[in-house]
Amino acid sequence: MGLIGLVAGCTTTQKDPEPLELNLSISVADKWAEMTLNHLKVQQLKTPIYVSRSLGYIGLTIYESVVNGSVVYQSVAPQLNGLGTLPKPEKDKLYDWETSLNAGQAYIIKQMWQHAMAIDNKRLDSLESAIYAERNKAVTDTATLGRSKRYGLSIAKAIYEWSKTDGGHLGYLTNFDAKYVFPRTNTNWTPPLNGQSSVLLPMHAHWGKNRTFTSTNSQLPVPEMIPYSDDKNSAFFKDFKEVYDIQLALTQEQKEIANWWGDDPSDTFAPPGHSYSLALQILRLKKPTLFMAAQSFAKVGMSVADAFINCWKCKYTYHSVRPTPYIRRNINGAFVQYWPEPPFPAFASGHATQASSAAEALISIYGDNVTFDDMSHVGRPKDVFRNVEYKKRSFTSISQTAIECGISRLYGGIHTAQDNIVGLAEGKKNWG
Repeated sequence: MGLIGLVAGCTTTQKDPEPLELNLSISVADKWAEMTLNHLKVQQLKTPIYVSRSLGYIGLTIYESVVNGSVVYQSVAPQLNGLGTLPKPEKDKLYDWETSLNAGQAYIIKQMWQHAMAIDNKRLDSLESAIYAERNKAVTDTATLGRSKRYGLSIAKAIYEWSKTDGGHLGYLTNFDAKYVFPRTNTNWTPPLNGQSSVLLPMHAHWGKNRTFTSTNSQLPVPEMIPYSDDKNSAFFKDFKEVYDIQLALTQEQKEIANWWGDDPSDTFAPPGHSYSLALQILRLKKPTLFMAAQSFAKVGMSVADAFINCWKCKYTYHSVRPTPYIRRNINGAFVQYWPEPPFPAFASGHATQASSAAEALISIYGDNVTFDDMSHVGRPKDVFRNVEYKKRSFTSISQTAIECGISRLYGGIHTAQDNIVGLAEGKKNWG
C-alpha cells in the first residue's frame, strides 16, 4: 500500500464528521507549519535529503497528535515500517486537540534539529507558549489542557524514538562520507569544482539504504536509465545536446522558473520545504478540517521522505554524469550551465521525484483542479547576478507544480530530460 492509500483517513465503517470535528480550528496546524518552514530556513548543515526526513516525522506527528479526536480518520502507526501502536488517549476523558498538536510539534521539531541555535529554539518556545495561552482561554478546564499537552508530547516522543533507528538519525552530522568509493571515470559523476558545495565529496551516499515510512516503498525497483554513450546518434547524446541547446537560448521566463524552484538549502527551506509550503498554501485556500489539514502535512512529509530515499538509491546505483562535464567533452569545452551543480549524481532528478510525490499526495486530498498562487519565495532579494526577481508563480492545477519544478532543472542546465521524466514518473507511481 502506498502512502496515499495508507493515510486515506477512513475507518472500517465510513462515518460523517461530528460537529465538533468541523469546529476545530486549523490555526494551530497553520502556525506550526509556518514556523517549521521559517525554522528550516536558518538551520546550518541542512541538505534537501535530511530536510525531507525531518518533515516526514514532523508531518506524521501533526497527524498522530490529533487523529484520535476524529470518528472519520484513524491512526496509521500500525501500518508504518516498524512503528507499531502509539499511545492512546484515556477513555472517556476530554482532550483539546489543538493543545496536543502544539505540544507534539514543539518537541519533534527540536529533536529533528538538535543543533539549532538558542535563538531559533526560543522562537519555537515562544510559539508554543503563545498557543498554550490561547488554548487556556478557550478551554477553562486545566485538567483537560494538561492531559492534552501530555498526550501530544507522548506521541512526539514515541515517533522520535522510532526515527532514531531509520539510518538517518542526526544525518546532518554526516552529510559527506570521505570513505565512500565511487567510480572516477569520465562516464560517471564526479564532484563539481564550482558547484553548490565547496566539499568535493558525494552527499549522503548511503541514504538509499535508510528505512522508508512504508515497507512496500523499500521494495520498489530502481528504474532503468539510457546507457551511457558518446555517439552523436545515441539517445544519451541527444539528451545532453538538448540541455546545451536550451542553455544557449534561455528566456527570462525560464530563468525565473529555474530560480523559483532552485531552493538552494543555503538560502531556503530546500525542495522538500517548498513542497511543505505548497501544502500550507493550499490548506489556507481550501480551509479544511483540522484532521484533513493534519493529513495533508503527513502525506506530503512522508511521501517526500520516501521519495528521496528511493531517488538516492537510484543516484548511487548509476553514479550518472551531469550535463556540464559531458557537454564540455563532447559538444563545447567552454560550456557553463545556468544553475550551480549539486554534490551528487544526476539520475534521477531529486527535484522532479519529490515534487511529483508531493503533488500526488495533495491531489489525493484536494483533487488536481486547484487554482492558486505559489508565494513561497515572494519577498526574497533579487538575484542581481542572474537579473531575476522572485515573483509569485500561478497554477491552475497541483500537478503543474511538479511539472514546472521538474523542468526547472533542465533550464538550470543540471539535468537532462531523462532525469526529469523518470523522476516525475517514479515520484507519481511509486510514492504517490
